[in-house]
Amino acid sequence: MATELLFRADAYLQTATARVTAAGDGRIELDRTIFYSTGGGQPGDTGVLVRSGGERLRIIDTRKGDAPGAVLHVAEPGAALPAAGEAVELEIDWPRRHALMRLHTALHVISCVVVAPVTGGQIAPDKARLDFDIDMALLDAAHIERELNAISARGLATETVWITDAELDERPELVKTMSVQPPRGAGRIRLLRIPGVDLQPCGGTHVRNTAEIGTLRVVRIRNEGRRNKRVEIAFGA
Repeated sequence: MATELLFRADAYLQTATARVTAAGDGRIELDRTIFYSTGGGQPGDTGVLVRSGGERLRIIDTRKGDAPGAVLHVAEPGAALPAAGEAVELEIDWPRRHALMRLHTALHVISCVVVAPVTGGQIAPDKARLDFDIDMALLDAAHIERELNAISARGLATETVWITDAELDERPELVKTMSVQPPRGAGRIRLLRIPGVDLQPCGGTHVRNTAEIGTLRVVRIRNEGRRNKRVEIAFGA
């Protein structure tokens, strides 16, 4: 059963109610969720499901299920799972999620500061990285850091926009990431727009305004192979 993704409309939802549709093997499926499932380099959310009796069930990861559109909420080992049909309250670990949103949005900015195909990326709550197919000599840490922080400080409102599969076919330049292609078949594709900076397909969660990104620093640039030059960032002091 497909799970309604509440964060698609509002990534700032920290709580919500839902109903259990299936549970077993330490995993819980809900009819709707605010928990982002691992994908596109962004890790799955963690948090708590509060049962009707007040019991708090810790969720240690969120993943995609085998069925199309299904989301699996991974419970802590040994936890008693709710039954199908039970109503629960959802609470995400908001400080962790917001940090991921800030860094994910920052990677969109970096993908425009460094003009080169993106070959990979990964986000953690305290750091993130993008890999580029570019000559190592063209990557300057001070320049990337300065431009990233300058764009963030401009306070640009981000926007979620949608286009059809056919429209994306007509604009292949919108897809910057070589390793991950946007999902097709649903009739429309979700994009993140940072006005005057970036427009590209992305199903992740992002901040509403680039000012929320805060000050970041480039902590390392290293060679990860012939077509992978890695730029790593972390939160500034």
